Amino acid sequence: MSDTDLKSVTDPGPADDTQAAQAPADEVKAERLSTAPLEADAPSGIGVLGWLRWMWRQLTSMRVALILLFMLSLAAIPGSLIPQTSENPFKVQTFQAAHKTMTPIYLKLQMFNVYSSFWFSAIYILLFISLAGCIIPRTWQFVGVLRAKPPTAPANLTRMPVYAAWHTDADPESAVRAAEQLLRRRRFRAHLSGGAVAAEKGYLREVGNLLFHLSLFALLAGFAWASLASGTGSKLVVEGSGYTNTMTQMDNFTGSAFYGPEDLDPFGFDLDNFTATYQTTGDQIGEARDFTAHIRYWQGADPTKLKTGQIQVNQPLEIDGSKVFLIAHGYAPVITVRDGSGKVVYHDAVPFLPQDTNLTSTGVVKVGDYGQKDGKKVQLGFQGFFLPTAPANFDANTGPRSLYPGPAAPTLVLTAYEGDLGTDSGQPQNVYQLDLTHMAQLQQDGQPAKVKMVPGQGWTLPDGYGSISFDGYEQWANFNISHRPGNSVALTGAVLAVLGLIGSLMVQRRRIWVRAATTPDGRTLVELAGLARSESAKIAEELAELAVDLQDDAPALDDEGEAAEATEAAADPEDPSPDDVPAEAPGTPADATPAAPESKE
Repeated sequence: MSDTDLKSVTDPGPADDTQAAQAPADEVKAERLSTAPLEADAPSGIGVLGWLRWMWRQLTSMRVALILLFMLSLAAIPGSLIPQTSENPFKVQTFQAAHKTMTPIYLKLQMFNVYSSFWFSAIYILLFISLAGCIIPRTWQFVGVLRAKPPTAPANLTRMPVYAAWHTDADPESAVRAAEQLLRRRRFRAHLSGGAVAAEKGYLREVGNLLFHLSLFALLAGFAWASLASGTGSKLVVEGSGYTNTMTQMDNFTGSAFYGPEDLDPFGFDLDNFTATYQTTGDQIGEARDFTAHIRYWQGADPTKLKTGQIQVNQPLEIDGSKVFLIAHGYAPVITVRDGSGKVVYHDAVPFLPQDTNLTSTGVVKVGDYGQKDGKKVQLGFQGFFLPTAPANFDANTGPRSLYPGPAAPTLVLTAYEGDLGTDSGQPQNVYQLDLTHMAQLQQDGQPAKVKMVPGQGWTLPDGYGSISFDGYEQWANFNISHRPGNSVALTGAVLAVLGLIGSLMVQRRRIWVRAATTPDGRTLVELAGLARSESAKIAEELAELAVDLQDDAPALDDEGEAAEATEAAADPEDPSPDDVPAEAPGTPADATPAAPESKE
């Protein structure tokens, strides 16, 4: 406290008005001494620019990036549990028919198109931006570290976690240069500064870290590229039929912003036959063992230049820039329908859709060109089941169920209807469903007209509607035609991300300093110190090996009793952490390490 302040406290002052004038000044001083914010008429915010800067820092932080990555992994789970339209539309139709209550909710949430939904896209776009905002400044900082020299030796090497020292008769300059050569042979970046050697090793740790981030960025970029420039479609092909890669041939097609029907690759193929094998004995009887589609395909506009090929599960056929995947198969009963005069009005192999693992299949037959009966136009419809291996008998409780997926005892169960199929209304219809709004079930002996047939068997329809015969069956295969140009980028990014992660976890970054100075007694004191930038015991081993090798050029004096004096990391609370070492910037002075505070009276 100054004399003026003492006087202001002890002297009462000349007059009250002087005290009144001095009071506001004292209040101002008190406010300045306080750490509380100044009161204003209205609260002051950080502004729009401040809020944007804060949001950018939050988005590019490691915490938010990990949260987004975790959210992306969670968001991908519904895509593996719920059938996806782009992969198997038949399973989507079956799922929707079995879960009519949940289907409207799933449609609003785009659960049948998870990977192109708005919420999944929002997550990976935010993660994309977060990684970009993290990689760019980190890469620039790492380039600066590579261009700079390792930080110079601290003033007090004894405070480093690993330390060794001994006296020698060698001159300081030769000892330091010998240490520099040893460190360089051990692949350290080393340089001389102020009579000491500063060396650092383990930059591949940060390289692996950056590689991991860049690979993850490439993985997301490949996924985005595939979403923007890809297309997929599906086609059900019966044995003996073919396919041409055009919109008119596809059962469905899903394009993207930069890939439409006009971008389809020109090719086609014929399905000669399809083979399926199953386990016939043991506990796993009926389990699938092999599915193979034997095809002949062509590229370009000339269908006469055929090549033979095979398509198996997880072994697609690559033609031009597209891949043809085998995603499902089933049976197609060959059915013939004749009118009352015996004229064939329908003959085709009708695909039936599997409902379980034993390929119990459902399907419909629509005879729209039946003609007239009793002076009016008539259409016939049949719906029923195809059982590859039917039991000898089945009742109303169990219903038609196949016992085995292979065609051991193929049976066709049908129910007949007549009326208006609705195919002439112009409204689109599902070819695998029968609209019974304007249809009436045929009656036979006062009961609904039903029949169970085996291959080669026929059925005479009641009321003179003709007959229907089950001539045999073919197998069908459902193919997915996919064009995804970003898959190779995503795969490369995934592989490099694993390699980068291994490098960031296995490589240890560490620093070593060597100083040699002449002591007052004329001897040379050699000091070695090491600091690991991560949790690792390797720095102690390296420092011990370096000390042993360095004694070839700077041997310890015999009167010291030991080859070297080593002091491992002490349990001193003042020992520095990696953050206490000199900064990365070059030219750091040697006395940058703070000294112990002096006592003052």
